[in-house]
Amino acid sequence: MPVLIVVVSLTVGGGLLARELYQPPMADEDVRPTRPTTAAVPAGRQPGPGRVELTTDAAAHPQAEPVRALLQAHFDAINRRDYDQWAGTVVTARVQAQPRQEWLANYRSTRDGSILVYRIEAAPGQRLTALIGFTSTQHVADAPPDLPRDCIRWRLALPLTQEYGEWRIDTIPAGSTPEREPC
Repeated sequence: MPVLIVVVSLTVGGGLLARELYQPPMADEDVRPTRPTTAAVPAGRQPGPGRVELTTDAAAHPQAEPVRALLQAHFDAINRRDYDQWAGTVVTARVQAQPRQEWLANYRSTRDGSILVYRIEAAPGQRLTALIGFTSTQHVADAPPDLPRDCIRWRLALPLTQEYGEWRIDTIPAGSTPEREPC
């Protein structure tokens, strides 16, 4: 009989422990999820609002708000042509690879909007990957050479890492190609 009590106690304890370990994280109450929309922003209103929004799935991640705030600062920096703010959103290696004048030339006509974080995933080495989509408008001359359009819809996986105790956008792995299409 004492063996049975020990076995039952261990089983119940193991079940409670497993429930705590594998329970989905609670979403941050300050993070407001949005539902992805298939409705296109009218051509004259592209690229759409500059606010970073999260799907319900992304909002459920425990790092949802820090990731949303990071991406908001990043896209605000691009839209305002604020190199110093942009430099605070990316790792040092990206800043060193793109000096101020080059960055300003690369983003001189870019405007980003309709920014949606679809998912936030854990990655090796205590990193994260943010799966995002956004729309950019730019002068055709400033568009990617292989997609010379004034409006492009982008979908990509952004690697995120901790640097100086804060989340930053890491360098994009070589060979990675974002999905993109004309608006």
